[in-house]
Amino acid sequence: MVLYFSATGNTKYAAEQLAMLLEDESLNLLERIRNGDHSAIFSEKPFVICSPVYVCELPRFLTDYLKKTELCGNREVYFVFTSGGYTGVGGILAGRLMKKKGMIFKGYTELKMPRNYIANDTYPELSEEEIRKRIRNASGRIPVVAESIRKGKILKYRHVWLFELIVTVPFNPVWCRIRQSVKPFHVRDTCIGCQKCAKLCPLNIIRMEDKKPVWTGNYCAHCMSCIQNCPVCAIEYGKITQKKKRYHFRKYGKDA
Repeated sequence: MVLYFSATGNTKYAAEQLAMLLEDESLNLLERIRNGDHSAIFSEKPFVICSPVYVCELPRFLTDYLKKTELCGNREVYFVFTSGGYTGVGGILAGRLMKKKGMIFKGYTELKMPRNYIANDTYPELSEEEIRKRIRNASGRIPVVAESIRKGKILKYRHVWLFELIVTVPFNPVWCRIRQSVKPFHVRDTCIGCQKCAKLCPLNIIRMEDKKPVWTGNYCAHCMSCIQNCPVCAIEYGKITQKKKRYHFRKYGKDA
């Protein structure tokens, strides 16, 4: 069984391709996460968990979900990350989590995909050429990863240094608390009230008021699902996202 969460299509694409090559099923965890559905998930074949990387780790909401959800049947589990080029300590922490659950951790790998995070000016926007190049390269690696999983091999990635753990583990929650506020979110007059943003938010923090989305609470995962899936590009995060192009995998697909 291939389990995945995807905000803008990168991870969905990887998960569905892997499932097809492995002749297995794929399961989008979004609704389970949104509804707090922690019913057991059964798989005869090894579990393959596909996830984006947020602040050098698994998304915190996905980690919390996996902690509470029993994975039944096959005890082997692989992780496949999609990222902008750095998985951080995600693989190490994923391995620790699975071992605590009594699973057999079979390693992890990364697919370098186009970056979707536009609520920060740290990274420059990618050119169309670079976006398509990354998708082509990732598409070429997916069959290789699938073959390794099919043969039961350990997925090996780079060595994670101790200083990365020392810096990242305490840094992640601080960054999320301070830099991932919901306050800057707002919509422009072009909003059509389709509710797509509210339906796709994994944390259920978007509600509709007068047919317009309102972000609630103090913490946001910054998955960019609301911004990047808006059909009329009406959602902004302060002034940071203004004039920045939106990204979703479906724009490129197999034509990359």
